[in-house]
Amino acid sequence: MIDKLVIVESPAKANTIKKFLGGKSKVIASMGHVRDLPKSKLGVNEKTFEPEYINIRGKANLINLLKKEAKEAKKVYLATDPDREGEAIAWHLAYLLGIDKNEVCRVTFNEITKTAVKKGMENPRKIDLNLTDAQQARRVLDRIVGYKISPVLWKKVKRGLSAGRVQSVAVRLVVEREEEIEKFIPEEYWNINLIASDKKTKTKFEAKLVGKNGEKIELHSKEEVDKILKDLENAKYKVVDVKRGEKKRNPAPPFTTSTLQQDASRKLNFAIRKTMTVAQGLYEGVKLPEYGETGLITYMRTDSTRISDEARAAAKEYIENKYGSEYYENRFYKSKSEAQDAHEAIRPAHIELTPEMIKNSLTVDQYKLYRLIYNRFIASQMASAIYDTISVSIDGKEYNFKANGQTLKFKGYMTLYVETEEKEEFEKIPELAVGEEVKKESLDAKQSFTEPPARYTEASLVKTLEEKGIGRPSTYSPIITTILMRRYIEKVQKQLMPTELGRIVNKLLIENFNDVINVEFTANIEEEFDKIAEGNENWKKVIKEFYGPFEETVKKVDKELEHVTLQYEESDVPCEKCGRMMVYKYGAFGKFLACPGYPECRNAKPIIETLDVPCPVCGGIVQIRKTKKRRNYYICENNTGIGSGCYYISWNKPKIGEKFVPNNDIDKELFDKETKKRSSKKTTKKKTVAKRKSTKKVAKK
Repeated sequence: MIDKLVIVESPAKANTIKKFLGGKSKVIASMGHVRDLPKSKLGVNEKTFEPEYINIRGKANLINLLKKEAKEAKKVYLATDPDREGEAIAWHLAYLLGIDKNEVCRVTFNEITKTAVKKGMENPRKIDLNLTDAQQARRVLDRIVGYKISPVLWKKVKRGLSAGRVQSVAVRLVVEREEEIEKFIPEEYWNINLIASDKKTKTKFEAKLVGKNGEKIELHSKEEVDKILKDLENAKYKVVDVKRGEKKRNPAPPFTTSTLQQDASRKLNFAIRKTMTVAQGLYEGVKLPEYGETGLITYMRTDSTRISDEARAAAKEYIENKYGSEYYENRFYKSKSEAQDAHEAIRPAHIELTPEMIKNSLTVDQYKLYRLIYNRFIASQMASAIYDTISVSIDGKEYNFKANGQTLKFKGYMTLYVETEEKEEFEKIPELAVGEEVKKESLDAKQSFTEPPARYTEASLVKTLEEKGIGRPSTYSPIITTILMRRYIEKVQKQLMPTELGRIVNKLLIENFNDVINVEFTANIEEEFDKIAEGNENWKKVIKEFYGPFEETVKKVDKELEHVTLQYEESDVPCEKCGRMMVYKYGAFGKFLACPGYPECRNAKPIIETLDVPCPVCGGIVQIRKTKKRRNYYICENNTGIGSGCYYISWNKPKIGEKFVPNNDIDKELFDKETKKRSSKKTTKKKTVAKRKSTKKVAKK
């Protein structure tokens, strides 16, 4: 008989914890959730709002194993992740294993280290029912919204679509940003820069026109610029003010989930989902020589910037030994008011394990992310960078120019970690004195136009979701992953753009469910979930208050849309079967042409994009196609498979005059795959035709 059975979520975490628990202890993984709402029905009682949980399909053997091991153990500890989701999994496990809700069986670890595991095991507690209620409230509300709204999309757009309470708001943000960009009207503006030099050292520097007679000036036309340039033709330029100072730049706090996702996207080009997957592996444990399975970072789902006293002391020792005491500064960071402060910020679990020391034991991605986390944390406890600054005001007649410069005097934390927008050196301004005349080298006028707001990237969308209070650390990654998988948005060179399908779905939802699919409601309901987690609100009461008005809205919308037909954009392509002009529709793989006469006429065909560049082999038209993973490749229209007249197919976009080398390994691999696929289709078609002929012969006999 075993003394302790410890149940965690993943095998990697189980392997790491095993080595810290001696004696007759056993660690088993539940492989995530074991119970959930059924997929085939609502699964929520619409009067009491009681969820109808069932065991997840395919987990029967695992559940039986857990029950068997629990019976043989003197004590069962539920050590799932230290957040609401982990608390809910522990609650479901307790139900399946017959553990009383008042049993002291719950243990949590903010980091998978010997000290943290030992401390967690020595301080078990009851399952926090407030946290499980908050998770249930989210799950039930999301199920109600998705289950009730999705059929509206099926009726009016296409079957298989789905709407989500939070995901639909994220889509709305992306669509509205795209509409802003489309409606944006650029405005002309001009800058005039004086390129000058001091007469002593001949050092050149640049000063920008900022005003006239002390009043701010803005230039919007060439006529205004030409007038000023004419006024300044014979001007002399004199220094009227010199201000010197010192500026400090403070380090950023250690990572939260959101800031980690943003920085990994900007600096490492990691997708949000990839960041969380790699971070999960670092948290659960990596096999290191001499150390065995070792958790390398603290829990990666947090919105707190707090760090423990032990971590602070370790950082101090590391910084003073490596860089010197002048580089250390004891810093405390204030978390946002709505932050759930149960966990520390994301930081290395073992300061002594530097990225370079364990590099050979990590994958390339693990090393990159661990180094980012490690350096950010150490930098957060380092001294500020210090700059010497200078601001020089220069007058030419009645026109006012300003030159700003700064020089890095003390690197401080920037020795280790630099934000992407930070620059170590700025333009250096020569030593100038008030009353000194500077020589004009040239006056440069530059025309510019205001630019539309930037499209969201995964990083900037996460930042916006966090700022607006939409979702929580554990939901940012699933939100973006879901709307990309549903093809409501697509990623083009890191930028998020709505698809036509996303626009249609968004329009339908806003017009009919604006009270639910909006930023304010989504942020407010997150606050309600937080109140439930704190024990200050009843979760069923929150659902009840939402459900009544929402159900009425659904009935009203369903009735109003009963006789409404979705209008599709008409193309200029006639249907070859019935003559009607085909329309654009949207499916799982994007836009396609379909006959509006459906279901009488079921004709449909893909929209084939082409290039203006001719095929480098035969001069034919080059088509743009996509792989299953949505990657573009290029193929000649005359390449129809085995024995065709043209063999052009390539990952690389062709260029005019460029020769195609078919022996290129990458293109050859693509060619072989395409040939094999077409050959397989032809073989299957031949077999199908032969089978039909055989069936007909048998039927005649």
